[in-house]
Amino acid sequence: MAAGALPGWVRDAPEGALVRVHAKPGAGTAGVQGLHGDALAVRVRARPVEGAANRELLAVLADALRIARSALAIEHGTRGREKRILVRGMDAGTVLARLAPRLVP
Repeated sequence: MAAGALPGWVRDAPEGALVRVHAKPGAGTAGVQGLHGDALAVRVRARPVEGAANRELLAVLADALRIARSALAIEHGTRGREKRILVRGMDAGTVLARLAPRLVP
């Protein structure tokens, strides 16, 4: 990756950054797992019932990014594993820097 280039799973958006996420519900432990193809892999313990997995996913990401849960929104994919998350008020480079330690194999 060239200096200053961003991976395909994160990009700048008018309100902040967009993160492509692959959710893994029903996991034994919750957390950012690394990458799944061209998306950030995030494990959650909750099952996808009545929005529980989505709520936990946003909480896990908020914790990993060290921001308030209210700064995150699911922009696309509320009913599937592939999601696009809006991170309000944070650029893509900062998102990448904060998640980078969790992406090391």
